[in-house]
Amino acid sequence: MQTMSNRNLLIALIFVTSVRLVPAQKTNDPALEKQLKEIIAAHHGKVAVFAQQKSTGKTVAIDADIPLQTASTIKLAMLFEATRQVAAGQAKWEEPIILKATDRVNGSGLLTFMDAPLTLTMKDVATLMVIVSDNTATNLMIDRFTTRAVDDDMMALGLDQTWLYKKSMVPASGPMPPDQPKYGLGKTTARQIATVIERIGRCELDVPGKAPLPADAATAACKTALHMLQSQFYRDAIPRYLETLDSTEAGSGIANKTGGLETTHSDVGIVAGRSGPIVLALYTYDNADHAWTSDNEGTVTMAKLSRAIVQAWETKGIDGKLMVPGLGLDAKTPLPVKP
Repeated sequence: MQTMSNRNLLIALIFVTSVRLVPAQKTNDPALEKQLKEIIAAHHGKVAVFAQQKSTGKTVAIDADIPLQTASTIKLAMLFEATRQVAAGQAKWEEPIILKATDRVNGSGLLTFMDAPLTLTMKDVATLMVIVSDNTATNLMIDRFTTRAVDDDMMALGLDQTWLYKKSMVPASGPMPPDQPKYGLGKTTARQIATVIERIGRCELDVPGKAPLPADAATAACKTALHMLQSQFYRDAIPRYLETLDSTEAGSGIANKTGGLETTHSDVGIVAGRSGPIVLALYTYDNADHAWTSDNEGTVTMAKLSRAIVQAWETKGIDGKLMVPGLGLDAKTPLPVKP
């Protein structure tokens, strides 16, 4: 892990090397913002929201730039890095990764229950990291790609508040920024993590200072990553009230990654609306409800927020057939950036 001083040097380089930066989006739908704040006011805790319909630019940002404890949503940054390296030919989804008995850690996932040694493909490991938030799988991905590679690319993209600090369920090792104990596994903002999942969906995998990726390879790599996100097992937040129809044939119209700790629950996703994709990042934290159930207040609050957003912006419905690499967007459609 690089030191904070090294990262500050990278911050200076961003303004020289970053491309396609646009002014940060602020709320431009006051009626929806009012509705969301009413939902937030009823929640026993704090809430951060970033949402944007990419085809229209409609945006809501409520505390979207406050650094937050990510829980497992930081695994999106690892998925971005793995997808980018696959597209660059530096990794392969089918390459073998060996699970050793000493790799297994507690918490969410399946690999902790598997006999070892066990040989999996890197795609298997990444899929488990995403769809059941497998902590052991996450650590295997960190062994393969490193936290430094993830953090360097987040910084190069201008996502200076997005950090993958360490492995899951193990103490931090090596030099760490002074705020790591506060945030644990990772740190981000609602706006910045929305950018990460959007870049995966749009196949915007190029990183300043690195060679441009072949378009065909990027599309293929993103297709695999999007399918993982569409196959998310935990669907009690963003998809809860939105995905009411059978999606087994067309695939889910929602690609998302959740996170949860005792006092924080979060969900980051893409909703494939027929009028254009909607990117959502919802965080509830300092929550009074600590229950680990699908009806946890933080989870239900996020479900209410996502329903209000999608109902306000999307009248034609959600279609899983639209969840394809590129999301049907023109390359000129801007990405959200930090203020």
